Amino acid sequence: MHTNLRLFLFACGMLCGLSVTAQKPTTWTADNGNGTFTNPLFYDEFSDPDILRVGDDYYLAGTTMHAVPGLVILHSRDLVNWENISYCFDRFDFSDDAFALKNHKEIYGQGIWAPCIRYANGQFYVFSNVNGKGLQCYTAKDIHGPWEHHNMKGNIYDLGVLFDDDGKVYAIHGYGTVKCTELKPDMSGPVEGTERVIIPEGNGVGEGHHMYKIGGTYYLISTDYKPNGRTLCSRSKSIWGPYETRVITADETYGYHAASLTQVPRGEKFRIGSDGTKFKLGNLDKDATACTNAHQGGIVQATDGSWWALFMQDFHSIGRTVCLMPMTWKDGWPMVGLEGNLGRAPRTWFKPGATEVSAASGSVAQQTTDAHGPYLRSDNFDGKQLGRIWQWNHNPDEKQWNLKGGRLRINAQPAEQLMWARNTLTQRVIGPKSVATVELYVKGMKDGDVSGLGNINVPCSWIGIVKGGQENKSKEGTTQKNTYTLRCFEQLTNDTISVPVVLPDGKIWLRCIGDYDHDQAQYAYSTDGSTFHTLGRMMPLSYQLITFQGSRHALFAFNTNGKQGGYAEFDNFTVEEPCADRSQNIPYGKTFRIINKATGRPAIATEHGILYDTHPANGSKLTQFRIIDRGQGRVALQCADGRYLKVYGEGLAGDVRFTDQADEAEVFLWQDYLDHDFMLFSLRNHRYIGKSPTTGSPYSMDFVGPDPARRNGSVLVWSEE
Repeated sequence: MHTNLRLFLFACGMLCGLSVTAQKPTTWTADNGNGTFTNPLFYDEFSDPDILRVGDDYYLAGTTMHAVPGLVILHSRDLVNWENISYCFDRFDFSDDAFALKNHKEIYGQGIWAPCIRYANGQFYVFSNVNGKGLQCYTAKDIHGPWEHHNMKGNIYDLGVLFDDDGKVYAIHGYGTVKCTELKPDMSGPVEGTERVIIPEGNGVGEGHHMYKIGGTYYLISTDYKPNGRTLCSRSKSIWGPYETRVITADETYGYHAASLTQVPRGEKFRIGSDGTKFKLGNLDKDATACTNAHQGGIVQATDGSWWALFMQDFHSIGRTVCLMPMTWKDGWPMVGLEGNLGRAPRTWFKPGATEVSAASGSVAQQTTDAHGPYLRSDNFDGKQLGRIWQWNHNPDEKQWNLKGGRLRINAQPAEQLMWARNTLTQRVIGPKSVATVELYVKGMKDGDVSGLGNINVPCSWIGIVKGGQENKSKEGTTQKNTYTLRCFEQLTNDTISVPVVLPDGKIWLRCIGDYDHDQAQYAYSTDGSTFHTLGRMMPLSYQLITFQGSRHALFAFNTNGKQGGYAEFDNFTVEEPCADRSQNIPYGKTFRIINKATGRPAIATEHGILYDTHPANGSKLTQFRIIDRGQGRVALQCADGRYLKVYGEGLAGDVRFTDQADEAEVFLWQDYLDHDFMLFSLRNHRYIGKSPTTGSPYSMDFVGPDPARRNGSVLVWSEE
């Protein structure tokens, strides 16, 4: 194994609390198996979520942009564990070449987005917009389909829909100036002449609307991005207004700063499919909230009567994913968060139906669960159909691919480069770290064919095999016919690395090693399936608003000679997630130091009786702590000298002190931030332990949450002694 790859995999195991020799990890699931969950619900892209409850079942619809099958629908019975059960359509049923990536036409960053899912009149409705085609609606009696498509046209997008008590159907849409339009009950289009402004510009209201009628009052949930992201609620006794508006959550980034956005230098002409486009990554401001915070999404009342928000959040190069946030009704407003800390929400909290446990409560029975992720990511292609995780980049040519002999075969159609390659099969990457590997069979390739494993993003990249022929004369010259060249291409730098390779068995293993929390990935290859060698640098990754998607693995084949080529075959696509098993992330049974991430200084239980910090070289017993397990993720903290941490009064600076009595110890809900980062969340006032890095004050319990850079003093790091 190549040294760099070995070190990376070792680091994944160590940083995530795993041993590299531990049992093969499963996929990320938010469910902690003890009645609690940890956000995000999915560590992969799921944009513009809209939530619906019908009886005891929850359904979540999300954006799919230019990928097909389109408009994904997930199902859950507990709001935490989800399963992909349906797409509204297999392919775009528009004849335009752009939807099929034909004749140099494309719909990158367009397609179908921001769905609204509803249930009325004994059937399901999913509303969404297709760029240039207007409002679309899909209806089905069964959530699994089949779905009927209604092209409603009209200039209505990013909408919320309400089926009112009187049988009328309303669409709420627009940015800043919010409008309401009545829809025809048969979904044939808007009712002419009904569009009215219900919230005028000047009220700080944004877009991404979700309309509800609760207790006779109309509630409109929307999100704004100027000057940064936040979520608002507007309410009225009439659908037509007037509305009053409140911010219901802001600045909840869970300690994730905005990623570098892909940019095209001023004066450069951007071409989605050109390797010659000059890209750059924007400046990174780790302190900025920007639009990284939890925003745009729906709210729902759970079966136990509790209320929840399911909002999306930007998770770096992964894209936008979903967080589950408890809500509290306050003075008639559905506020995100908990009493004492409204507007913010814990990363780890009790699942719906699990009773919140206060510091004074007795023990609570441990809850068992069938924890699982929404998708099966690995695929050996032995089935008759592709796994639900897969999506094509634009409409595929169904005659140019098949599943045959336990392999996926993709025919090489003419294309200049990856972004123009038809029949490219994709799936979302998963974080925080993962390693995707696929077997590539090349004997069916012809001169000019290129096939391999790539990242469909802007900029894109790939590793693969080039078969003879000519490719990019201006940069690389020509390649000898009937030879194989291993090639790594990075569009950000327009850089190519080529390595001659001999494949006597016509087979090679390709790999993408992703550290998506840190926006980087590297390719590797193997000719024997066991020893892997990296090729190319550890590439920086970005999120971008060009295609409005995060990083995606891509299996591709195309021909650069402008004609139909041969074919490539893929087998045994696997995804390994070294951080999926979080069972070792809380240091039960260990003696450890607590380092404040903002200052790098360890906490100390002073003899004077307060929690303060000290010089890093201080290794005294007063800097050593242990966890007392109180069940359900609840913990108390004990100093190695036997004293227990206790919070007095309101938890102001200096109120975080110690007691000799175990039953007086403060009880916290441990917040796992991965890589040994954590926070201690009070079950008494719903705030966090922390220490200001600038004032010199001792620890307090009045922090509302982390800042995007995790350096406001509330994020801690445990270091085992």
